[in-house]
Amino acid sequence: MGIEDRLNQIVEKDGAVHLTLLDPDSQQPEVAGNMAREAELGGTDAIMVGGSTGATGLVVDETIKAIKAACSLPVILFPANPGGVSGRADAIFFMSLLNSRDVNYITTHQAIGAPLVYKLGIEPISMAYIVIEPGGLAGWVGDARLIPRNKPKLAVAYALAAKYMGMHYIYLEAGSGADKPVPVEMVTAVKKAVGEATKVIVGGGIRDGATARERVKAGADMIVTGTIVEQVGDVKGKIEELVRAIKS
Repeated sequence: MGIEDRLNQIVEKDGAVHLTLLDPDSQQPEVAGNMAREAELGGTDAIMVGGSTGATGLVVDETIKAIKAACSLPVILFPANPGGVSGRADAIFFMSLLNSRDVNYITTHQAIGAPLVYKLGIEPISMAYIVIEPGGLAGWVGDARLIPRNKPKLAVAYALAAKYMGMHYIYLEAGSGADKPVPVEMVTAVKKAVGEATKVIVGGGIRDGATARERVKAGADMIVTGTIVEQVGDVKGKIEELVRAIKS
C-alpha cells in the first residue's frame, strides 16, 4: 500500500491524521531520530522531514537515516526546493506554493525536482501549499502573497483551483511557530468547498490538543505540528495530547 492510501485510510478509520514535522536544520540527525521514536510512541502517524532553509543535501539524508533506524513510521519529504529530495524517504509532498509571487515556487522547482523523484522511485503526493497570515519563514522564503486571516473566500479560491488542477491534498499553512493558527472559519470554508475526496492539511501555530481538535472539527483531515515538538522536553507526552485530541 502506498503512503497516500495509508494516510487516507487513517482519516477514514480515525477521523484525522497527525503528522510530526522535523526540520533537519534544527537538530543533529541522532536527536531527530530520538524525537521520531518518541513521536511514534506518542501515536503520530508519519514523520515529515523538511524546512524552509538549510534542509538540503547530506543533512537530509543523514536525518532520514537516523529516523529510519529509530522508528518504523513512514517518512515524507517536505522540501523547500529540489535540494531537499532524498532517496531514503518513502514519499514526498510534491507541492506547489500557489500564492507565491515567485514562479520558482509554483512550477520551476517542481520541474527541476520531478526527474529526480522519478529516478529515485519516491512516491509523489500532489499537494497545494497555501500560506496564510502571518506566514512565518515559509511565507518569507516562498515570497507568498499571504492570504489574510479574515478572507476565507481567497483561501477557498486557491483551494478550488488546486482541486481542479488535480491536486489531492491542500495544506493551509500559518507558518512555523506562528502566534495564531489558521482560523477555524477558513478551515471550514475550504473543506466545504473541496469535499471529502480532497484532503485538507492544517499546520502552523498549533501547540495544544484543544487547538488541534478545533481544526479537525472544522474539517481538517490532517494536523501538522513541528515547532512545539522541538520546544517541549516530553515529546511523547505532547504527541499523545495532540493525537488523543484529534482522534477522539
